Amino acid sequence: MPDPPDTRMPSAISVPRQVLGYAVHVYTATGAVWAFLTAVAIYHDRYAIAFLWMTVAVFVDSTDGALARWVQIGRTAPRIDGRRLDDIVDYLNYTFLPLILVWHAEWLPAPAWLWMAFPLIGSLMAFTNTGAKEDDAGFFVGFPSYWNVFAFYTALCFRHAGPHVVLGLMLVLSLLSVLPLRFVYPTKAPRWKGLFVIGALVWMVACLAIVALYPDVPRWLVGISLVYPAMYVLLSIYLDVSARSASSG
Repeated sequence: MPDPPDTRMPSAISVPRQVLGYAVHVYTATGAVWAFLTAVAIYHDRYAIAFLWMTVAVFVDSTDGALARWVQIGRTAPRIDGRRLDDIVDYLNYTFLPLILVWHAEWLPAPAWLWMAFPLIGSLMAFTNTGAKEDDAGFFVGFPSYWNVFAFYTALCFRHAGPHVVLGLMLVLSLLSVLPLRFVYPTKAPRWKGLFVIGALVWMVACLAIVALYPDVPRWLVGISLVYPAMYVLLSIYLDVSARSASSG
């Protein structure tokens, strides 16, 4: 005979815990503030300051998930859709404003507005793809809209190769946004999670040093900062291939 259904009421959430839950949502929502400050800096041609605010947004995005899990946000602040909130601020900070910076700096050939359509739309398709995040497996499906990183290294390196090189890279990444290639979700990596997380922290420190020195950045510092993105791409490919081989075997 099956057990009778559990008719007990769920335990009440205390007011302090609810406050903590909604405070984490507010913390995530500050991404809109950093986006606004980024836009102001771009408008005034202060690209180093714009990259600084983008870095602050990355820090918030990297830490709010752990805070949400700690406060059990699904129970303590259920009226706010945290995933939707996160997607909105991420699109602003990872896609829209970095691409505005690239356009504003005139690093693309004419007509720049037309070329911008590809990453803007491709990223929207990625953000609204219900299978874009494989949380259990630890992967993003498609290029995870790191347009802030693209804008950062365009300012440092790619623009010197000419606007058509910048355009070519942008179109390739736009295509990768909608292809079923997988990139590691750093905080949920299937293997070597510590390496990804610590590497990301070191990389952010290097980026802050670059921002402080921009535009007179030593080449050796740029080279050091490129180690983590290169490692991220190569290990993503390796882990993706390994995971697919294991599942097919």
